[in-house]
Amino acid sequence: RYYDFVDLRRTPAEVRRLLTAMGRSNVVAFQTRNPMHRIHEELTKRAAAQIDGSLLIHPVVGMTKPGDIDHFTRVRSYRLLVEKYYDPSRTLLSLLPLAMRMAGPREAVWHAIIRRNYGANHFIVGRDHAGPGNDSMGRPFYGPYDAQALLARYAGEIGVKMIPFTELVYLKREGRYVPIDEMPPGAEVATISGTQVRDEYLAKGRLLPEWFTRPETAEILRQMYPPRHRQGFCVWFTGLSGAGKSTIAAILNILLLERGRTPTILDGDVVRTHLSKGLGFSREDRDTNILRIGFVASAVVKAGGAVICAAVSPYRAARNECRAMIGSDQFIEVFVDTPLEVCEQRDVKGLYAKARRGEL
Repeated sequence: RYYDFVDLRRTPAEVRRLLTAMGRSNVVAFQTRNPMHRIHEELTKRAAAQIDGSLLIHPVVGMTKPGDIDHFTRVRSYRLLVEKYYDPSRTLLSLLPLAMRMAGPREAVWHAIIRRNYGANHFIVGRDHAGPGNDSMGRPFYGPYDAQALLARYAGEIGVKMIPFTELVYLKREGRYVPIDEMPPGAEVATISGTQVRDEYLAKGRLLPEWFTRPETAEILRQMYPPRHRQGFCVWFTGLSGAGKSTIAAILNILLLERGRTPTILDGDVVRTHLSKGLGFSREDRDTNILRIGFVASAVVKAGGAVICAAVSPYRAARNECRAMIGSDQFIEVFVDTPLEVCEQRDVKGLYAKARRGEL
């Protein structure tokens, strides 16, 4: 049972009934596991006009490729796009609870068969549809147009015609998209790479340009992928007892508050009093305590929060496990390198005196 977007989760029979009510004999389906930008909007509208039919926007919302944008974010943007920029008399948005297999051409055929069950008789297939990427030798598993060729070969048998994802370019001076083979000689085109989207726009809190994506999609992506200075992170202070970890952590907390962040402080002594009460100081117990701190820190960081940890954490293996839980690009380890003799002079907790007496 699903609890999200229940109004968009329809059975094949429900989708067929809604498409039939649109009164067009042809239906083209479009699958995606990514946000839809202006180029996808242009492509899908052209495909529907080409067959004089209805359009089924049918994104997958099961497991997709690692690193893909979550379906909660994507579906919010799909809904706004369809409501504001598509013809409601010929466009239907419905979700497909399907896990991507990244199986290339055969998966393209399978996807087409699934859409046939939902009432489509045309299916848009892009370059390297559901491609798994490269093999261990760095070579592509499949050719870029193998999926299109395989579906075209079996179109008659399964009752779904293949519509290729035509490469479109944006003409800056004319303010429109055209197929690349219709681009006038010497025309100035606008381009943007995935790296630019991440590094020059999302990472800096800038809205993506309107020629590339609709403002509603740009805003949703900006909210879900805040600029670097608004993302979650963890500063992990490690060092001997009495080195000054907690003191430095308290100062850093004030400096972050001054800059508009509200950190969570996880002090090793405080955690031992509450979360790790009953643990001793054996290596196993120390690791357990540190991993508990790491687990809590990772939850805060994933929610976009700032965390300051101050714990002796003497073992690199345990710290590395915490780094892995939190994310290496969001984990900043700081070794407070205070000399042993200074720590022993401070000895606020009396630990060094106990150690000298052989009590620890």
